[in-house]
Amino acid sequence: MVLYNFKQIEVVPKSKEFIDIVLSKTQRKTPTVVHKGYQITRIRAFYMRKVKFTQTSIHEKLTTVLDRFPRLDDIHPFYAELMNVLYDRDHYKAALGRVNTTRHYIDQLGREYVRLLKYGDSLYRCKQLKRAALGRMATLLKKLEDSLGYLEQVRQHLSRLPSIDPDTRTLLVCGFPNVGKSSFMNRVTRADVDVQPYAFTTKSLFVGHTDYRTMAWQVIDTPGVLDTPLDQCSTIEMQSITALAHLKACILYFMDISGTCNHSVEQQLALFKNISPLFAGKPLVIVLNKCDLLRFADADPADQQAIKQAAEESGADIIEVSTLHDEGVGDLKTKACEILLAHRQEAKVRGKKYNDIDNRIYCAMPDSRDERQRPAFIPPSVQKVKELKANGGVVPQRPTEKDLELANGGPGVYTMDHRKNYLLDNEDWKYDLIPEIVDGKNILDFIDPDIEQRLRELEEEEEARLEELVGTVDEEDDGLFKLDTVSKEAVKQVKETVALMRIENAARKARGRGKMGRVGDAVERHQSLVHKERSRKRKRPEDDDGEVERAEADATTAARAMSTRARSTSTVRSTARTRFLSGASKGRDRGVIVGKLEGLKSGTQKLRAVSLARAQTRSMARDSRQGESDRHHYDMKPKWLFTGKMKVQGKRRSR
Repeated sequence: MVLYNFKQIEVVPKSKEFIDIVLSKTQRKTPTVVHKGYQITRIRAFYMRKVKFTQTSIHEKLTTVLDRFPRLDDIHPFYAELMNVLYDRDHYKAALGRVNTTRHYIDQLGREYVRLLKYGDSLYRCKQLKRAALGRMATLLKKLEDSLGYLEQVRQHLSRLPSIDPDTRTLLVCGFPNVGKSSFMNRVTRADVDVQPYAFTTKSLFVGHTDYRTMAWQVIDTPGVLDTPLDQCSTIEMQSITALAHLKACILYFMDISGTCNHSVEQQLALFKNISPLFAGKPLVIVLNKCDLLRFADADPADQQAIKQAAEESGADIIEVSTLHDEGVGDLKTKACEILLAHRQEAKVRGKKYNDIDNRIYCAMPDSRDERQRPAFIPPSVQKVKELKANGGVVPQRPTEKDLELANGGPGVYTMDHRKNYLLDNEDWKYDLIPEIVDGKNILDFIDPDIEQRLRELEEEEEARLEELVGTVDEEDDGLFKLDTVSKEAVKQVKETVALMRIENAARKARGRGKMGRVGDAVERHQSLVHKERSRKRKRPEDDDGEVERAEADATTAARAMSTRARSTSTVRSTARTRFLSGASKGRDRGVIVGKLEGLKSGTQKLRAVSLARAQTRSMARDSRQGESDRHHYDMKPKWLFTGKMKVQGKRRSR
């Protein structure tokens, strides 16, 4: 995981661009029109807002610059020292300090001029105060020209730095120039470092990544280092020394014993001894590259002895490789990774954190509850395989489905048998058409073969019982269905309501044919019959059911006669045209239900009153008015549709 991503630092504008950005934003985001006729408080607020907005914009921009750049005291020592080598710590801090000071001065200027604007007594004075405030802020920004330019160069260089994780598993390659460090980098990683037959081809740190034991490793290629005092090293060499000093990695010190790098073995060993303090507490491997030109066994005995002595003193391993022919490169990678893993494991064990965890861990060992031995169960098939392996026998391999497919016609011909591995009590059940459900039974085991015969017998028995029940009901009909006086009165009311509804229905049908007189007569006759019956009932409450039946018969006869006359008067087939001419509606029924008379003498008066009311409201309904007091006049040309600029084509389309 990369801790720092310097590519996210925003571009630092120049001082002139900075001023243009701030002033144009102020012009766009604040009001631009003010007149001397305005109240003085409004004029003051106008210019105070401009000064405050400009000061706030500059403050936000400068704060972004300060926050985006890393603080040397808060980042990893490797990056802090690398930035010191590349950019000079003092110069970097001075540039950020000047930006911070300018931000403070601009904030102070904004507060002072806002205070002065509160006492401005005219438009001219307020305008001059605003102009002075913005001018002084712009002057302070112009003085940051050098600092902003330096920070922009630092940002560009930081964005090109490789993303190095100081805490991950790392292989660090170092040594004299032109000894094969970049060639090894290209072999073990996916990086593409330039390789040339001259010194200092690599001028900065390069990072590549490789895999070992399903873990990600980073390999860092450093520039070559010469055997010179530390204070005389160049910036290129100091990058290598910084990486050696601050990164916890496995050091691969490359040497060229063939002499093609233009440096002798003594010079390379001298450099090894000079930078050996940087190897303290880190695993180290001495890599003898270019073994295809000269083997270590064929080298000068004095050189062999010096190399062995240096390796013993530093506790390093010696490995021969040839990056040109890829000889020993894989072994070197494996050896270095294993050494680093072992070193990291030892460091964890020696650390305080390991002791804290170890003290909290307790391994519980269960006590035996009896003297009985309980050995581990090993299946017979596994035991048989073990015996065959112990005796040197050949373990038979079970054919896979892929082998069976190839042996039986290949894909598209062979069909895998899914049932052959079923675990059933009886092997004969595997290929049943209907598989087992539970306890060795399936659906067929639960089917009754005599169910149809039993169903017919049940139906015959049900019919016989129904016939017996019907006979019993006929005999006891009089006793079961005899009504009392209250029930008879309720039945009478229901029948009267039904008869009245029939008459009203006939009235609605005949209304469109202009036969309202006959319908009115029928309604009046029905009401007179009901009235007579009720008066007779009040005089003789002990009257039997005969009168009720006669009244119901008379009402039914009147309704049927009225309905017959209404149907006989219509000799023309009803169509949409005839309904329109007659006033009848196809979509909804405009008839009137004659219910309560509401103070009228008869149903005829009720129907006439309703007809007159509809005639009065017809004109208002035609104009979609809610009543006589509705005086609203709808605007046929709304303002939002007929105002504004007309398009070139002259069209006014609705939004």
